Amino acid sequence: MVGTRHDGAASRQNPLIETIAARFHRSSRALGPTASRTGPSERRYVAALLRSAGVDLDGVHPWDPRVHDERLFRRILGGGTLAVGEAYMDGWWDCDRIDELVARMLAARVDRTIRTWRDAAAFVRANLWNAGRRSQAFAIGEHHYDLGNDLFGAMLDPYMTYSCAYWKDGSDLDAAQEAKLDLVCRKLGLRPGMKVLDIGCGWGSFAIFAAERYGVRVVGVTVSAEQQRLATDRGHGLPVEFRLQDYRDVAERFDAVVSIGMFEHVGSKNYGTYFEVARRCLGEGGLFLLHTIGSHKSSPAGDRWITRYIFPGSHIPSAVEITRAIGHSFVVEDWQNFGADYDRTLLAWEQRFTARWTDLQTRYDERFRRMWRYYLLSCAGAFRARQLQLWQIVLSKGVLAGGYRGVR
Repeated sequence: MVGTRHDGAASRQNPLIETIAARFHRSSRALGPTASRTGPSERRYVAALLRSAGVDLDGVHPWDPRVHDERLFRRILGGGTLAVGEAYMDGWWDCDRIDELVARMLAARVDRTIRTWRDAAAFVRANLWNAGRRSQAFAIGEHHYDLGNDLFGAMLDPYMTYSCAYWKDGSDLDAAQEAKLDLVCRKLGLRPGMKVLDIGCGWGSFAIFAAERYGVRVVGVTVSAEQQRLATDRGHGLPVEFRLQDYRDVAERFDAVVSIGMFEHVGSKNYGTYFEVARRCLGEGGLFLLHTIGSHKSSPAGDRWITRYIFPGSHIPSAVEITRAIGHSFVVEDWQNFGADYDRTLLAWEQRFTARWTDLQTRYDERFRRMWRYYLLSCAGAFRARQLQLWQIVLSKGVLAGGYRGVR
């Protein structure tokens, strides 16, 4: 235990422990009366919080929740946002527009009002725990990305792109995802014959697109066996290779490096290593494009419902965390934010998922359907409230002749 050691390492960690304790204390005080409220006032209290966000219990608007179980209010006040999602999964409430409900609640900061001691405990645990350590590298693949290729195939575009689309000129999801993939290729300045590393390649969307349209060779790494299997099948006959491999084990040199929608699983304690690997693999004069969800604030603990049911161990980086981790390794050549496009992307995914549910329900039960719908729509609400962003960051080693010209 750190607290019982008397060497220099323990002394150096004291400020961290003190910071955690102070924040835990502030979080506990922030609970106010919500953690102990009981009785008939529970419904009135929650109703008042929702009214502050323009939401009415059992109201007439599509974003107004309909309550099916009066135990909901005690459950929420005792469990915070985790309980809100779990209660929806259990059928205790419904809402036609979960996305707008969540957007309004976040904009009014209702989520901060119903924090509980469990949120504070999660904060402390996240500070001390390295979820992205090597021994856990394949856990997220097994939990989320190996759920079933039929599920993701029903929801995604033909390239199976599981990241934010670029709706600048896109008329539908398929066109917007192709526009995003093309944007990445143009930002990297891809030319025929180049060799590209794709860190977190998913089902091969970028690799296949870049090989087909730009004539490059791509090596993609993923921690999902299902992704690696299907990507290999889909990329047959193209100059692409998909490996079931931890990104830390890649040692070759490439003309360009790209990472789309994977950085959220790295963990803040591993950012330094991540950028070291990218630099090691990037040839002189090459570019590295990082596509990631971002947050305007730094916090070690993510939403407890998301980290329990959807992305265990995930961490949304802040701009401060990214720039600190980059350090002197790279020069930031370009930084684009099109987070509002993720709202539209998630809505399109939910529409496709719902439209194909009849085909999927033989493998997935009703509780899963509600979980998946809540995941997609609540995330859309978070982007709409601007609590989450989507960043594309172009990095170089600082040896680009004539500098870099941003592409949009």
